[in-house]
This record gives sequence, structure tokens and C-alpha cells, in this order.
Amino acid sequence: MAVSYKKLWKMMIDKNMNKTELTHLAGISTNAMAKLGRNEDVRVNILEKLCTSLDCNLDDIVDFVPETKDNH
Repeated sequence: MAVSYKKLWKMMIDKNMNKTELTHLAGISTNAMAKLGRNEDVRVNILEKLCTSLDCNLDDIVDFVPETKDNH
């Protein structure tokens, strides 16, 4: 399974928030934000901090996408 954070980016646009602002608000590292930007796996506590900061649930910011031969 691959992850997609498209929902997170859309939510940030809707809230008129940039990555730097969210990084500070959630108290996450710039490295963690960079991993999110590359749709890489991050620790659950990072996702928890994002959800708490944005007042949302995990499924509001993350999609799990089945692996295909094209996105291995």
C-alpha cells in the first residue's frame, strides 16, 4: 500500500495555510514535512500531531492507495 497526502494539501489550501505554518503549528520537523511532500511513510505520531492541529481525523488527510506496477 502506498500513501497519498493529497487530502492534506487540499485542506491546507482551504485553510489558507502553507507548509511552514503547519510545521510550526503541529510541532513537526521540516524533515517530516518533506517526507509528506514526497508521499513517504511518516510515524503515526506525526499524523496524530497534524490531525490535532487541523482538528480532523486521519482519513481526512491520508489516503491509502493500492500498489501498482507503475508506482512501486
